Amino acid sequence: MGRGSYTAKDWEKLRTARSITSDASAENLFKNTKMLDKFNPKFIGMREARDNDEHPNSTPIAIGVDVTGSMGYLSESIIKNSLNELMKKLYASKVIPDPQLMFAAIGDAEEDEAPLQVTQFESDIRIAEQLLELWLEGRGGDIAEDYSLFWYFLANHTDTDSMKKRGKKGFAFTIGDAPNHPELSKSAIKNIFNDDVQSNLKSDNIANEALKSYELFHINITTQNERTVIEGRTINIRRESVSLLPELIISVICKVKGLNATDILGDLSPDVTKRLNKMMSNLII
Repeated sequence: MGRGSYTAKDWEKLRTARSITSDASAENLFKNTKMLDKFNPKFIGMREARDNDEHPNSTPIAIGVDVTGSMGYLSESIIKNSLNELMKKLYASKVIPDPQLMFAAIGDAEEDEAPLQVTQFESDIRIAEQLLELWLEGRGGDIAEDYSLFWYFLANHTDTDSMKKRGKKGFAFTIGDAPNHPELSKSAIKNIFNDDVQSNLKSDNIANEALKSYELFHINITTQNERTVIEGRTINIRRESVSLLPELIISVICKVKGLNATDILGDLSPDVTKRLNKMMSNLII
């Protein structure tokens, strides 16, 4: 996967065909009412981000989104605004070479029918097309969710030329408004991935495994108290700042690469720059 390029023309064509308008609801945008087999981790051996003649230096970017009860608005915001803005800015800024994006829908390992769904790594409009095919189950169990499902997938079910050929990590972000369960059960891993493990896995250990191949971060959306989901790698943002996700993701990439985000993103208002810097103030890179 990962051929082609993301273009404004293709986005406008998809936006018109799928009625992606400012007043479209999540229910109108995401039509599926069950998980498709092609996104089911149980049937996925590896998701691959490969170099090709169009993109010889592929860089994987993986984004996992909480799709439980209160979070439908986030997927709606991403498909309406954030994805297009992120892709435009990634291509225009060239902050990383040959980006290949993969999305995941994340829920609760014990309560949801589809606790994890994962798209392919893609470089063109198929990123948005596959995102729209995910099922927004909208359930979830208790107050915590299982972002570690996606971390486990990244650590054990992705294979990237960026790491294999060049020893360079990809970038991965999970996004949600809940804490993470402290562990994944052995039975959940078997049920969801069809993987056999010796015992329950601590979420912190799963994150550390993913960190071997990805610069991994968690974006916690909060209305009140901040929380830490990944030590040194948690970004707390207010719900009203969700529209800044494209700038935030690129700013984090710049921080990892030792670049000045202002040089990459161009002229941002002093208020936006201040908010982005505050969001990233506790990161340990």
